[in-house]
Amino acid sequence: MNMNLYGHDGQWLMVDCGVSFDEPLTPPWKSPDNGATRFNVVAPDPVFITENRDRLCGLVITHAHEDHVGAVAYLWPRLRCPVYTTPFTAEVLRRKLAQTGLTGKVPIIEVDSLSLCQVGPFSLQWLEITHSIPEPYALKISTPAGNVLHTADWKIDAQPVTGKAFDAKLYQGLAEQNILALVGDSTNATRPGFSISERNCYDGLLSTIRPLQGRVVVSCFGSNIARLISLAKVASQTGRYMALFGRSLLNMYGIARKLNIWPDDLPLVEPEHLGYLPAHEVLAVATGSQGEPRAALSRMARDGHPQLALEKGDTIIFSSIIIPGNEKSVMTLIRQFEGQGINTLLSEDSTLPIHASGHPCAEELALMYNWVKPQIAIPVHGEPEHLAAHGEVAKRTGIKKRYVGRNGDLYRLAPVSGIRRQVVKTGRLPIQQD
Repeated sequence: MNMNLYGHDGQWLMVDCGVSFDEPLTPPWKSPDNGATRFNVVAPDPVFITENRDRLCGLVITHAHEDHVGAVAYLWPRLRCPVYTTPFTAEVLRRKLAQTGLTGKVPIIEVDSLSLCQVGPFSLQWLEITHSIPEPYALKISTPAGNVLHTADWKIDAQPVTGKAFDAKLYQGLAEQNILALVGDSTNATRPGFSISERNCYDGLLSTIRPLQGRVVVSCFGSNIARLISLAKVASQTGRYMALFGRSLLNMYGIARKLNIWPDDLPLVEPEHLGYLPAHEVLAVATGSQGEPRAALSRMARDGHPQLALEKGDTIIFSSIIIPGNEKSVMTLIRQFEGQGINTLLSEDSTLPIHASGHPCAEELALMYNWVKPQIAIPVHGEPEHLAAHGEVAKRTGIKKRYVGRNGDLYRLAPVSGIRRQVVKTGRLPIQQD
């Protein structure tokens, strides 16, 4: 759950405001009950900035993933600042605000790659990048003290299915702009090589699904519009009809249709119609890849979904990874399916690429450092092992200053750089929602 604060000249800029799911309020090693008490939805505690709210000049949302945008509807009443984001993310946010009674109350300023905004003392430029959702952006933050590249989530994808291909020249050009610090995604820093393209994932899914005879159910992250488009193309190529099961999938599809991101030549069928089709014509996409008990996939595993019943010989494909901590719930789900004679395929066990990460592996990080040539590397967005691995990549590429910190650390970038440990109070808040 991302919440970053940049300070200059007595004012603050917040970048992203997200949630996490099924988490304790304290790390297990700090908790007296070993983290046994978990909450469905958890947000960062914004106590530091709410105590300085009159100095918060704006909030930027880099993209529409829950761990970047999910807390805005719940924390904005404490922040009360303008929100800057792209049209796709703005539509996602507006729908979330409607659920909390904030429709029309939050000032949302829509931006794009041509936007240059002055927000308090911060000059902001949005830089196109590739990720696993429409309209992801990196952010160049400029002040008289220096320029910072905040990458947010990204990968190098030359064939992203939806949106523009990664533009290396854009980031190579930053080397001439004297970037003081690169604040970057560490999620896949422990993995060597490069992440695979969404186009490769489409090819893998097509080759996997084409020979199957029974019903096929694919579970993936609902926000990955490119993956949904790929699956719709697979359905068309294999003579199947595709329907979506789960509110988050239907919501993202609706937004993609509204903003003309979804191709007109890839129609979907209504979920209630899919159950009447012959098994070999069915391609269902369902929420619940992490074993969430109330999601569509779990209901199918219990034979309790009102719109689709599965039978022996059908196949479940997990076009996703198992997020650490969810192994037990996913394995329980798989045992339920296999007990009914329903085949399952995890992306980790597939010989073909049926999932593509949206985050950079080690060689992608190295390329970014070689292109941008920042003075300082600040790894963020990952567990301690990922941050440390990111720091090592930066070291290998010749970045002399690398600050690997924790929540609550204060990074001083100029005029003298350094890191002060645990000077800002941080924590977690449980969020109640259906």
